[in-house]
Amino acid sequence: MMVNTDTLISITEANQNFSKVTRMVEQKGAAVILKNNVPRYLVIEFSQAERSAEAADEDVMSISKRLIEQNREAYKVLAK
Repeated sequence: MMVNTDTLISITEANQNFSKVTRMVEQKGAAVILKNNVPRYLVIEFSQAERSAEAADEDVMSISKRLIEQNREAYKVLAK
């Protein structure tokens, strides 16, 4: 995952000024909160998280369809 250095904020600053974190998310799409100078938390808009979950579900469905097609003959044999 690529992290934009403009979206980094320390956990201390985020704790003291959470409105700064929310403004950053609104302007840049995400905020990365650092703990001990290591990226620890990712703050994103809720709607973006929902879109990510939907995409993951679509990936599972496409993988399932591909596996069914690849193994159709085996499934027919097993169904007997």
